[in-house]
Amino acid sequence: MLFRPKYTIDTIYHLKVDELKKLGIKAVFSDLDNTLLAWNKFETAEEMNKLNQRLAKANIKLVVISNNNAVRVGKVLNPYGIAFVAKSRKPLPFAITKEREILGLKKNQVMMVGDQLITDIQAANLAGVESVLVQPLVKTDKWNTRINRFFEKIIFFFLNLSHRVTFKETLNNG
Repeated sequence: MLFRPKYTIDTIYHLKVDELKKLGIKAVFSDLDNTLLAWNKFETAEEMNKLNQRLAKANIKLVVISNNNAVRVGKVLNPYGIAFVAKSRKPLPFAITKEREILGLKKNQVMMVGDQLITDIQAANLAGVESVLVQPLVKTDKWNTRINRFFEKIIFFFLNLSHRVTFKETLNNG
């Protein structure tokens, strides 16, 4: 299903390395705004850095796949040495597929984590990689994301996900 996440978890920061290894994951692709970092604050930057280090120790690559421009994304990620793809055009799957191929990984070795059904989950599903929906880090969104959130509510309703999606500290089947 195009918008249905394979997994849910409350926050990307609760991903467990041993669980990822068990699933055969060698790369975690992540959205930036409201997934790794609050869109309007930089308070989770240190937590983002710790996640990157934890994944790197386990030989799991963290790559940010963002629709933002390279200046915005680079400003946040370059100090931490986190790889990224800017202007990814999600929900199109091309950036995910291209980055996966650059890393020489199979589809089942990549997990895409994001806070939006319409961009992140749809792009992951179109690319054929594991999809993980997280709760947004903050309740507010930029103006352009608010539009997506409106349509997302409709999708949740029609997919009957509203009552089925639960966000816990461990990966749950979506």
